Amino acid sequence: MQNDKPLKKNPLSFQIDPELFNLASEEEKAQQVTQRESVSFMRDAMRRLRKNKIAMICLAIIILIALIAIVVPEIYPYSYTKQDVSAKNLAPFEYSKKEQAKIDKGADVFPHIMGTDSLGRDYCIRVIYGTRISLTVGIISALIVVIIGIIYGSISGYFGGKVDLIMMRIVDIIYALPDVLIVILLSVAIKDWVATSKSQFIIKLGAGMVSIFIVFGLLYWVGMARQVRGQVLSIKEQEYVLASRSIGASPARIIRKHMIPNCLSVIIITAALQIPSAIFTESFLSFLGLGVSVPMPSLGSLASEARSGLQSYPHLLIFPAASIFLIVLSFNLLGNGLRDAFDPKLRS
Repeated sequence: MQNDKPLKKNPLSFQIDPELFNLASEEEKAQQVTQRESVSFMRDAMRRLRKNKIAMICLAIIILIALIAIVVPEIYPYSYTKQDVSAKNLAPFEYSKKEQAKIDKGADVFPHIMGTDSLGRDYCIRVIYGTRISLTVGIISALIVVIIGIIYGSISGYFGGKVDLIMMRIVDIIYALPDVLIVILLSVAIKDWVATSKSQFIIKLGAGMVSIFIVFGLLYWVGMARQVRGQVLSIKEQEYVLASRSIGASPARIIRKHMIPNCLSVIIITAALQIPSAIFTESFLSFLGLGVSVPMPSLGSLASEARSGLQSYPHLLIFPAASIFLIVLSFNLLGNGLRDAFDPKLRS
């Protein structure tokens, strides 16, 4: 038990009088500890990410855009396919004559926040649906790239030798192909093939969406594969990998339990930077008419349709272009923040 009686100095002792000192509080004791609190790699990276104000602002913008794209179409009073010939090419918050007559009679008419297009369709809901399509394509394409890249890169790096040589030469061949030309050719060919398919799942997705996913699955995984291969080549020389081999662990188990978890930082960073690339590619293909199928709107197809009336109705191009700009910029800045947070070399 702790003795609460005050300490007194022995008159015959040469020690310092203990009454001259006060017991340190727990807070004062904690201030003397110079060693940093022990945390896991993921927790430390997330703490570093939270200190990056630009990355956190971009993350908040992405979450807000995603919530708008998911929730607003369910409660918005207009449909992206409904046409009203009397309300063509309205400016933002402008009413048609028919709508103005309803308002004069006391009826409530929801305004066209971004105006209407040449067919009288509400432009705001079309931009929101286009944003939903772009985010869906970006996330699913990134998942496809991550899955193929992880499997291909980990197998190539782990086995090495001739297996690695052959697999990496295939990657070099794909890298050497002209991206734009191959993407256009593949999109046209796949879109024609998908259009003749009788699968209900493919019909529901649309020929344009399926062609975009197949293009990304065929071409855009090579960067992820190279990143994962480089990490696996350095990790497979570690002692714990040798210990797993010595006890008879299979290559699949070693890759799944040891290689991929230790490549997680590279995978997260590359996937985050792949999403804006996929969104931009989808918008580019839709702008050329090779993306999602009509009447489903896309930010690229909306921008393409707005070109004809650019001088008379510039807002029809500004809204989808601004959406693409904001989404791509936010994902790129968030990816840079993730790279800074997960790279151990940047630790101070």
